[in-house]
Amino acid sequence: MENDLTFDDFLKVDIRSGTVQRAEPYPEARQPAIKLWIDFGEDIGEKKSSAQITAHYTPEALVGKQVIAVVNFPPRQIGKFMSEVLVLGLHDSEGGVVLLTPDTPVPNGQRMS
Repeated sequence: MENDLTFDDFLKVDIRSGTVQRAEPYPEARQPAIKLWIDFGEDIGEKKSSAQITAHYTPEALVGKQVIAVVNFPPRQIGKFMSEVLVLGLHDSEGGVVLLTPDTPVPNGQRMS
């Protein structure tokens, strides 16, 4: 297959665990979104993300929640907000995003293995 990745390609994607420290509505975004400030541990620190996750989450419910994110994409301007990481999720049957989360707490900054 032409789009096959090698294992070395996969290892270039840095996917880590983090805990949401702060979350705010982002009504200025083109699509409904929530601004997140996520702690990825001592080595990476706190990073920001804008996530279109309003179908299943409120800002209040996200604080303290562990999430999985790609931490080595270049930052992306989302309106007036700079998103530094890509929080990962899956679409449900109606198109809402469900976050990928560990089912047991793990240390912040833990790399996916």
